[in-house]
Parts: sequence; structure tokens; C-alpha cells
Amino acid sequence: MPMAQFYVRAGIYAMTFLLSFYGLGAFDFNRFLKQGHTVQAQILYAILVLALAYLSGSFILSFIYM
Repeated sequence: MPMAQFYVRAGIYAMTFLLSFYGLGAFDFNRFLKQGHTVQAQILYAILVLALAYLSGSFILSFIYM
């Protein structure tokens, strides 16, 4: 894989990570989670952010490298 392609992929995944982290901040998780389970809620939030960033980054990259 050329070095330029690596930097493009890394940049897109970093951008989608930040955007998904910012976007999920608008969602009210307290309504759906149990009280006193903060560690589990933080783990769930991190997994959701990573999954959303990966999916949206792969979607964008599929259009770039088609």
C-alpha cells in the first residue's frame, strides 16, 4: 500500500472517529441505561463510537477507491 493511501485512510478514519464522538454526544444515553453502571456505559459508548467511525469511514473510502 502506498504511503499516501495510508495517510488518506488514517485521516478519514480519524475524522470519522471525531465526528462520531461529537455526534453521539447529542444522544441521551441516561434514558436507556441503568443508574450506577458508569463503567459499562462508558465501554458501550466507546464501542459505539468506534463502530460508527469504522462503518462511516469504510463507506467514504469505498467511494474514494472505487
